[in-house]
Amino acid sequence: MRLHVLAIGRGRKGPERDLWESYAGRIRWSLELRELEEKRPLPAAERVARESELLLGAVPDDAKLVALDEAGRTMTSEAFATRLGAWRDDGIGDIAFVIGGADGLGDEVRRRADLVLAFGEMTWPHLVVRGMLAEQIYRAQQILAGHPYHRN
Repeated sequence: MRLHVLAIGRGRKGPERDLWESYAGRIRWSLELRELEEKRPLPAAERVARESELLLGAVPDDAKLVALDEAGRTMTSEAFATRLGAWRDDGIGDIAFVIGGADGLGDEVRRRADLVLAFGEMTWPHLVVRGMLAEQIYRAQQILAGHPYHRN
């Protein structure tokens, strides 16, 4: 199973990137971070539409799509692991996680998504979300392996 994290914006050195790298380095599944950006100054609605095009254009064919959006559903770590495990067991080759820009994701991304997921109701900085996502993927991997990293 190949995991793709498609994110609007460029990461920079600092604790957020360190968090991403710390957890991403522990994940045994293939994991790729692809940063996308629209450099032209556009009005917010046009920028969201363009960013949505960039994100959807980067999703591999036949991939399951998980949109990270504050209006999405929350899940326990166990439920997230179960979902990833089911996709793995069903032979899904690619799972793409998308993280939008400052103005969020376009409706077309949410409509295309197989899962719209929120890390709570609060708004999180996009670079922090990358690290949180990597930690939850790592946690899911450990839950599925029966490893004690995840304790109830």
